[in-house]
Amino acid sequence: MPVARSVLARAVDAILEATVAASFSRAGPAVRSRLERWPDAPGDALAGRVAVVTGATSGIGAAVAAGLRRLGATVHAVGRDESKLARTVADLGGGPDAVAQPADLARLGDVRALVQRVAEATDRVDVLAHVAGVMADERTITDDGIELTAQVHVIAPHVLTTGLLDRLGAAGDARVITMSSGGMYTRSLDLDALFDPPEPFDGTVAYAQAKRAQVELNTEWARRHPDGGIGFHAMHPGWVDTPGLRESLPAFARRLDRVLRTPEEGADTACWLAWSPSVAPPGGRFWLDRRPRHTVVAPWMATSDEQRAALWAAVASKAGTGAR
Repeated sequence: MPVARSVLARAVDAILEATVAASFSRAGPAVRSRLERWPDAPGDALAGRVAVVTGATSGIGAAVAAGLRRLGATVHAVGRDESKLARTVADLGGGPDAVAQPADLARLGDVRALVQRVAEATDRVDVLAHVAGVMADERTITDDGIELTAQVHVIAPHVLTTGLLDRLGAAGDARVITMSSGGMYTRSLDLDALFDPPEPFDGTVAYAQAKRAQVELNTEWARRHPDGGIGFHAMHPGWVDTPGLRESLPAFARRLDRVLRTPEEGADTACWLAWSPSVAPPGGRFWLDRRPRHTVVAPWMATSDEQRAALWAAVASKAGTGAR
């Protein structure tokens, strides 16, 4: 990229980022992709590689699964609704390179069984994409004794990553990608609020708190595994038109209808992180539109090393994974 164009791209990116709305809307990737001349992935960029994608039956998760499959990966698509999962696998082309993996992340027994099935099916996992999510209307405690939002976004992904760590390490250059949300900018880390949301319960606040925890755990994963050949990357997709958004935040979706990103636009950075040679282990950064971003909007919202360690200990305890 010529120097002048690079300077212009950085300047425009900074302006977009400062506006928030333009950055998170479909204008973000439309402008950035042109100014920065985003490269297309080679058609066989992930040939011979194995990907596991949660939340693969709709929205961004389905777009991630489809994108990785187009790049040649064998995709293990994870979803809780078996009929939707069957349609997803058919959309991915079926056959041995599109594998249905039924699992409900609200049941840790399902997640552990998923780990076992994937480990039996393959000796490597090159991409693990945590995309599944939930925004609850009311406080719900799972059969595992954990608040639903925290379990689906934080505890279940921890169980899955820990369980597949050996398979990820065997890949040599694996990528763990966590789909967070720009909503996490509204919350600083609060362990009490994460696992015991205050009353009256607010699903959007619980969601944002869980998304904040995801980003902090991503940093901690990278710190704890600097030499394992695994890159840990968190990102947010911008404002994306998905069934989940329209169901959980209908007023927001209606108000921003014309500027919402498509699921494919929301999935772009995740797919890029899965193949790009420009991102190297151990990672630990937070991304939007193929660029690393800040994780807080004000210094007092930053998470200390001690807070991050306490989060890790609490999550590992609830996940039953030990200190690994």
